[in-house]
Amino acid sequence: MGIRVAVAGASGYAGGELLRLIASHPLLDLALATANSQAGQPLGTVHPHLRRFADVVLAAPDPSQVADADLVFLALPHGESAALAAQLPASVKVVDLGSDHRAQWVYGLPELPGRRALIASSNRVAATGCYAVATILALAPLIAAGVASPDDVVVVAASGTSGAGRSPQPHLLATEVMGALSPYRVGRHQHVPEIKLATGARSLSFTPVLAPMPRGILATVTALGSGDPAAALQAAYADEPFVHVLPAGVWPSTASTLGSNSCHLQATVDSDSGRLIVVSAIDNLGKGAAGQAVQCANLMLGLPETAGLSVDGVAP
Repeated sequence: MGIRVAVAGASGYAGGELLRLIASHPLLDLALATANSQAGQPLGTVHPHLRRFADVVLAAPDPSQVADADLVFLALPHGESAALAAQLPASVKVVDLGSDHRAQWVYGLPELPGRRALIASSNRVAATGCYAVATILALAPLIAAGVASPDDVVVVAASGTSGAGRSPQPHLLATEVMGALSPYRVGRHQHVPEIKLATGARSLSFTPVLAPMPRGILATVTALGSGDPAAALQAAYADEPFVHVLPAGVWPSTASTLGSNSCHLQATVDSDSGRLIVVSAIDNLGKGAAGQAVQCANLMLGLPETAGLSVDGVAP
């Protein structure tokens, strides 16, 4: 029998991706999957692609049942994790994919210096926001190495519609999204403080763009600086299993990271302005959410960090 895990918020996109990863994980067993409005429904109805769990019935989020697991994934909407987490015993390990605990719990991005030991020794870990993952992995090594200035960082990042969750919203209707790119929360995105804290950036302009695709993030990060940004990335991530700096002249694509826990990076110096440019691609439901959460859970449980996770994407 493997390690028993529970997924609270299993009916959403991130919850469904967690279930998919758990289904193929060699050491994790699904003990409980909960939902609010879809409680009582079999998972085969809510997530038809998850054949292994098709007959599992979604339960109502009863804290006493959730606490019976060895580790709990909280895949709830932002603002809804704190109430459930507060009712779980301190002995139960918890990974929160939402934003509720990023200022209080151990920050769950293993690739940041010194972060693995903190994650492995903690019972409470807050997973990194999806946009933040793509940006931090591109920017943090450059600032740490003194290659990029922490001032005047500019990020434009496009994300697939699954990043907004599964609740029906008019602006996410296929008719509204297809054939269109649209910015949102311009100049006031909630991930900016998180990115600045993790990277050391002092001034950061962030523009998110909704793209007509189900999943994926492509972030373009520019900064003032000098030196070779690609070399700095290579030095930082040479031994990282999930962060891949592409060969010279090859640029990241969201298609290449689909279904994986990988981040693809490439960097150059702008020939006109001299600004450093780093492009980052991830699957927002993979490395940006469920994959990263499983990566953290592996560390917390003393398992191989790569267990149940793939560096390879799905194509076409």
